Amino acid sequence: MNETSVTPLPNATLDTCGGKAATLGRLLREGLPVPEGFVVPFSAHRAARTAPDLRPPVGLEHEVAEALALLGDPPVAVRSSASNEDGTGASAAGQYESLLAVQGVAAVVEAIRDCWTSASSPRVTAYRNRTEEDPSRTGPEMGVLVQRLVDADVSGVMFTPVRPGGTIRIEANPGLGLSVVGGTVSPDTYEVAADGTVRSTIGGKETRLDRDENRGGVIARPVPEHQRSVPSLDESTAARLAALGHRVAALLDGPQDIEWAISDGTTWLLQARPITAPLPEASTSEAAPDGASMSGTPGSHGVVTGTARVVRGPSDFGRVRAGDILVCPYTDPAWTPLFTVAGGVVTETGGALSHAAIVAREYNIPAVIGIPHATTLVRDGAPVTLDGSAGALTPH
Repeated sequence: MNETSVTPLPNATLDTCGGKAATLGRLLREGLPVPEGFVVPFSAHRAARTAPDLRPPVGLEHEVAEALALLGDPPVAVRSSASNEDGTGASAAGQYESLLAVQGVAAVVEAIRDCWTSASSPRVTAYRNRTEEDPSRTGPEMGVLVQRLVDADVSGVMFTPVRPGGTIRIEANPGLGLSVVGGTVSPDTYEVAADGTVRSTIGGKETRLDRDENRGGVIARPVPEHQRSVPSLDESTAARLAALGHRVAALLDGPQDIEWAISDGTTWLLQARPITAPLPEASTSEAAPDGASMSGTPGSHGVVTGTARVVRGPSDFGRVRAGDILVCPYTDPAWTPLFTVAGGVVTETGGALSHAAIVAREYNIPAVIGIPHATTLVRDGAPVTLDGSAGALTPH
């Protein structure tokens, strides 16, 4: 085997395959439920960077074919495992490429190249400039994780307690977890206390993402209206997830941000990384007596007053000025450079564990997540005050 050979997931190490893969490899060795897979290591990315158009090194496609055959050639998830990703100081949440429901050798190799390409994207550069002490050094090395795709019935994210005796927060939605981490839905939320008590809030759950069995990739489908008010998890399942989260945090010696999925009654761990910035403390404050304030989920602490800038897509990016309060349907990872300019962020959908909320906390800018119809209720250019701890937006 040469130095760019694919690595079985249980053998992944931090210095050769990145934090995401190394952590999942460790959990797999400990007997925890992690989907099987393999990793294309840093060395393959280094070799590709010396070739035109990030051409994969000789022999890599053959090795990928062999590794996929050992898995039974299933649909897979192809995800980044970069050298500066999933660390204790910065998560790089959503900054690199992830591709779901990829099938076939050629498609997997192309997805690997997409992950490599994302290492030099504008959003990654903006994130490095904000979070790294020396962003001028050579860009991140990129491992690529390839795992059997979990066709999830329900999935989401959980944060284990930052303090002893604290609660575990779980966000869940039917289907694949991309909708929860991407903030495109307002998920169900569960708070599991140390004594096992479960408190829940049912979200909108208007859409779900599933594998497209006909064309590959994923497809968005509406959740039938009668199912939107049905909890994604029952209390016993939420409690079992919380117990698994405590076990992961104990193994990894600290509070963890965990992505999970449940398929046919089996729970799978898809990612675990250190929590880089804690959630805002839950607020019991009420809306303003005159009803002027709009309420959402506290996403990132702090209070800021500024000009509301309604942003519905990339064509609006050029209108954003320093200190503006972004008001948007949700935030795609490509919007991260705006976070270096904005004074605060408001979204119409999403939860406190979404990538947008995590990055806002890392950047230390206030955020309120999931204010329904915010882009139509807030006038572009109007002065507003955003309270990220209370989850409130107040026009003036």
